[in-house]
Amino acid sequence: MIKKRIAILGSTGSIGTQTLAVVREHAALFEIEVLTAGSNAELLIAQAKEFSPKAVVITDERKYELVKASLKSLEIAVYGGQEALSEVVQREHVDVVLTALVGFVGLKPTMSAIKAGKDVALANKETLVVAGELIMDLAKKHDVKILPVDSEHSAIFQCLVGESNNPIEKIYLTASGGPFRGKDIAYLSTITKKEALKHPNWIMGQKITIDSASLMNKGLEVIEAKWLFNLQVEQIDVVVHPQSIVHSLVQFEDGSLKAQMGLPDMKLPIQYALSYPERLPSNFERFDFLQYPNLSFERPDMDTFANLALAFASIKKGGNMPCILNAANEVAVAAFLNDQIGFVEMSVVIGETLEKIPFIDSPTLDDYLAIDEAGRVCAKELVTKKKKIYQIEK
Repeated sequence: MIKKRIAILGSTGSIGTQTLAVVREHAALFEIEVLTAGSNAELLIAQAKEFSPKAVVITDERKYELVKASLKSLEIAVYGGQEALSEVVQREHVDVVLTALVGFVGLKPTMSAIKAGKDVALANKETLVVAGELIMDLAKKHDVKILPVDSEHSAIFQCLVGESNNPIEKIYLTASGGPFRGKDIAYLSTITKKEALKHPNWIMGQKITIDSASLMNKGLEVIEAKWLFNLQVEQIDVVVHPQSIVHSLVQFEDGSLKAQMGLPDMKLPIQYALSYPERLPSNFERFDFLQYPNLSFERPDMDTFANLALAFASIKKGGNMPCILNAANEVAVAAFLNDQIGFVEMSVVIGETLEKIPFIDSPTLDDYLAIDEAGRVCAKELVTKKKKIYQIEK
């Protein structure tokens, strides 16, 4: 395998740090070219000193001087600000851009990387949720691979290797069900932020953990899967699988199913995305069937967990609806994490925002940018109204 040079967007987050663990394990095969962080300057500085990238970006410009001063003795270019992300991914010696940014902010640098002809290891699902058709068309135009890093999409991707001439009948995205599986609306109305941040199987960042608890994460994955694998919405189903051993399944037109299985460890899909089409040896813990004598599956409760239903409805309608969904969800999750609204109110904010923003059938990039802003403004106004009610009830 030829050595690959990697740019990691979001190197201080959960996916970013696990990517660096993979690189550390396979230093002869991977080299870090670029590291970027939002505001965690201390960790970014430590990572830069260990991996000696050619460039780093700290998007929180208040931390720029600290990073620059800390790395002045090293031959590392230091940049500040959000726009720098779209510039560093174009560097000549970058082979793969791993986008581990959280939210809408991943869209522009991902597009910039594709236009520069860089393969993208995609952990930023919001990019495809917001502008999936635009992104996939752009990747095709520039002959760029989009390599999924999400465990579910990596599972589908792995199941499809060698099956290019065999049409997909259906895919099944598995969901753990989160910490509140089987609970009703009355129970969800009482939960705290601390409870929602305790995922039963995965260790993740705060935003994705809340999305997982509300099943919005699975809804976003449905939208992402439609674009990644060129599917109709009717070809995508979600099943709750509490053990998180079967990471997803593909059903072919002869009725046979292929599943990708393993213990819940994000380093495996990260490593596969970086090494594709080869597999590398690893010291990851091995699955033992005798430790899991029963694997169970059930339907998701989309009445109680309305976010999943909202996601399906938005992608069925298409156009700008998934973009609105994502914008409203980012605002709603931030409001919940800041104790401004309750867990159930997140779905209410998202649903009302989807009703208020006008529908556009075929948005352009400029439309997406304007729609994202409008969705956030609308959702924040709704949060303000819900906040007053929530605090009185609380």
